[in-house]
Amino acid sequence: MIIIRDKKIGTGHPPFIIAEMSGNHNQSLERALDIVEAAAKSGAHALKIQTYTPDTMTLDLDEREFHISDPKSLWAGTSLYKLYGEAYTPWEWHQPIFERAHELGIIAFSTPFDDTAVDLLESLDAPCYKIASFENTDLPLIRRVAATGKPLIISTGMASIAELDDTVRTAREAGCNDLILLKCTSTYPATANNTNILTIPHMRELFACEVGLSDHTLGVGVSVASVALGATVIEKHFTLNRADGGVDSTFSMEPAEMAQLVVETERAWQALGQVSYGATEAEKKSMVFRRSLYVVQDLKAGDVLTRDNVRAIRPGFGLPTKYLEQLLGKSVRHAVKKGTALGWALIK
Repeated sequence: MIIIRDKKIGTGHPPFIIAEMSGNHNQSLERALDIVEAAAKSGAHALKIQTYTPDTMTLDLDEREFHISDPKSLWAGTSLYKLYGEAYTPWEWHQPIFERAHELGIIAFSTPFDDTAVDLLESLDAPCYKIASFENTDLPLIRRVAATGKPLIISTGMASIAELDDTVRTAREAGCNDLILLKCTSTYPATANNTNILTIPHMRELFACEVGLSDHTLGVGVSVASVALGATVIEKHFTLNRADGGVDSTFSMEPAEMAQLVVETERAWQALGQVSYGATEAEKKSMVFRRSLYVVQDLKAGDVLTRDNVRAIRPGFGLPTKYLEQLLGKSVRHAVKKGTALGWALIK
């Protein structure tokens, strides 16, 4: 079990739900604070942002590999630098965002992308850290974050087992005792058939840590299914309204959807229970509605039981139906009224 602020994370507790703001603030602090409020109202347990500037991410070039030319990309036609300039959360916004989250009882934390970002977040007493999929092989960054000693959440998109082994070893050797890996597919949006959530229990066994899902698919189905496979953390991108646009709006949840995610993932977790056979306490009252053997015609003393005067019907106060063949041909000790539950005491 891992504790972040007051939230316990593990298989014995409801899934920890993270609303990822990313760039959906659309460069408005007021909108960013509204997103924090909407995340809290939806029941999400945490609100995550990202801490970088365009200059800490890339170079100010709009050519060659610095230009996004893939026509299938949501961000085709712009440069990496311009994209990050549109999406980044200004550093002076971090404190008011963290403070608003604290006021609303929701955990705020971030994904740092370099040492200066970690320094800023440490000054704000961030309770934990997230490493993005594209940085999960940046071992110096992981080493720096792990050295804070705070819980570390790492998305595993694109990483091979060998790369993840390096990542996990680096984090643990640098001081990370509380590690959560998130199964992630680094496409935006991701499709269900490219998500492979059967990896979740395998990853838990392989790396002996908490495992969750960073979910870029649409809807709640994949997240709910992942809880059935042992996911204890769910991260989803979050916005006020997809129609407002924004760099991540296309694959982000709206407040009503986030509220549904919180409810349905907790319901899936509750349903796991334990290996159980037989009637539960709640079911015991329903056992009376099983079929059982009843006398269905008035009988006189000595009458023989036949398929005409004995039937398997509801309710369940008579002998179990498995005794029907054994009872046929037997006679009754005394007169029996139609609708009497058949018991051994009635039989000669």
